Amino acid sequence: MRPIYLDYNATTPVAPEVVAAMLPYLKEHFGNPSSTHAFGSTARRAVDEARAALADLLNADAGAIVFTSGGTESNNLAIQGVVRAHETARRHLITSAVEHPAVLEVFRWLGAQGRRVSVLPVDGSGRVRPEDLEREIGPETLLVSVMHANNEVGTIQPIAELAAIAHRHGALLHTDAAQSVGKIPVDVEALRVDLLTVAGHKFYAPKGVGALFVRPGVALAPLMLGASHERGLRPGTEALHQVVALGVAARIAGEGLLARGEHLRGLRDRLEAGLRRALGAEAIRRNGHPDERLPNTLSVSLLGVRADALLASIAGRVAASAGSACHADDVRLSPVLRAMGVDPEWGMGTVRLSVGRSTTEDEVDEAASVIVAASEKLVTTSAPPGAVRDA
Repeated sequence: MRPIYLDYNATTPVAPEVVAAMLPYLKEHFGNPSSTHAFGSTARRAVDEARAALADLLNADAGAIVFTSGGTESNNLAIQGVVRAHETARRHLITSAVEHPAVLEVFRWLGAQGRRVSVLPVDGSGRVRPEDLEREIGPETLLVSVMHANNEVGTIQPIAELAAIAHRHGALLHTDAAQSVGKIPVDVEALRVDLLTVAGHKFYAPKGVGALFVRPGVALAPLMLGASHERGLRPGTEALHQVVALGVAARIAGEGLLARGEHLRGLRDRLEAGLRRALGAEAIRRNGHPDERLPNTLSVSLLGVRADALLASIAGRVAASAGSACHADDVRLSPVLRAMGVDPEWGMGTVRLSVGRSTTEDEVDEAASVIVAASEKLVTTSAPPGAVRDA
């Protein structure tokens, strides 16, 4: 028997409808979308339809969608593309302490290249405080990049409010929405963003395809040079079957999005309730914002349990992720937990459990039982505070 999969924030399976839609474009409809003959025309129509489907999901104009290889490329194109397009202009950049490495590492590199980079702190729930951005931003600020929803704890950021502050100071706002697209409504007009990252494999499309929303009028320089594909921002022949898959996944995601979110929330809360009943409220803590949180994401810290030992002991029955890395007497909290100020005694036992479309109530109940049983059997000691380091 395969383990119960509770790691949907890491990646999702490809939806059967998406697989079916891809296959013809690996067989008979194999044309290059840039070709002018019938094979190329068929391929171009498929790309256009996929672009329109993703645009509909985001409430965007189809012409604002640029297809990429995934979230990492989209983040790099957004951040580096803005900087390259404004080489002699504003030189100050702002991000947050809880970003994905695909954003944080780009900012670190830009800082090493001479740009001034500010990293905003977060509160105990993992949220950026708008007043902190207001204090940090200034006339030299070019770009603010804050993720829409956190991959570890699920906290949703006040993007619209942050965007309003950025725009008031003449800066652009980019958000990494890899974790939120397909789980909650993501409306580029309501969020007021200038750039938004999409990763297909987070909402039942294959790995290796994503997109970047670029608001019309935003100056962006390409990272690669070549032909004029994707408005000249992403040269190279489109991965036709992948693009088609992303479009179908976007269409499915938009159908019943709110109802599906409520279903996921019910499963998530059922899982937490099962753990609390068995372990006791004093032995478990939830991480992340209590309300502004992805409906499928549960980050919990288990007192006296090391996450690595727990996940190893349940690996054959439940697949999940840890929020800290533990080795001997050394506990390395994730940068997200550390930024949130999570106590190492709790942080060492942090696991992320994320449910998905195919998760059932029986699986949730079974997973809770497995986690509880393993937790009770483990004999652990917390690492001394001085041994805690960044991941």
